[in-house]
Amino acid sequence: MHSGKIAVIGDKDLILAFKAVGMEVFSADTAEEAEKLVRKLAKDYAIIFITEDLAEQIDAVLAKYKAKAYPAIIPIPSSKGSTGYGAQGIKRDVERAIGTDILFNKEEK
Repeated sequence: MHSGKIAVIGDKDLILAFKAVGMEVFSADTAEEAEKLVRKLAKDYAIIFITEDLAEQIDAVLAKYKAKAYPAIIPIPSSKGSTGYGAQGIKRDVERAIGTDILFNKEEK
């Protein structure tokens, strides 16, 4: 059973802001470090925020956890900005759930 704890994985610049509001933070600079942290934290944390740049690099690992109730792994922009990875994940999930893209569907001009 998960304790309801929240973790944040990302670069040092970003995680300091999350630490200031009381979340547990873990620094990762490489895909390998991020993967090890996700596997370790998934055992005890209900929610794991991870920067998009790292999440994109370990997509296959994150896909393994997507089918499970816990932890919820949520990509967030890094201190360098958004890569669009998180939005694309939401788009894929909505399309899978209802069969069409209702969130990002834009008419061609």
